Amino acid sequence: QAQLVESGGGLVQSGGSLRLSCQASGLVLDYHAIGWFRQRPGKGSEGILCASAIDDTTRKDPSVEGRFTISRDNGKRTAYLQMNSLKPEDTAVYYCALEFRPRTAGCVLTPQDYDYWGQGTQVTVSS
Repeated sequence: QAQLVESGGGLVQSGGSLRLSCQASGLVLDYHAIGWFRQRPGKGSEGILCASAIDDTTRKDPSVEGRFTISRDNGKRTAYLQMNSLKPEDTAVYYCALEFRPRTAGCVLTPQDYDYWGQGTQVTVSS
């Protein structure tokens, strides 16, 4: 059974950092784009970062530019979201997702393109 499991969420003060992990089981990451999404209170799902499996391309939402980075360790079947300079408006449930269809280049931030999702991990940033 293919599964993604996030970890690393929690409570942090404004300006702090967290690193989220996304562990895959029943799947290899090597050929698939990985995305990180979040759902803030009262809002829909937002794509914030993705990493291509093919050409090392990443894509970022402007709201996280210069603060968040995505990385992947295919050997460990794990993707990471490093979040620095956190703000209260970053408070959300964060999800990792995998696009099963091989993409010839790049990655996208549209949730409907992703096939496997983790259960989410809560990140709360206090002011």
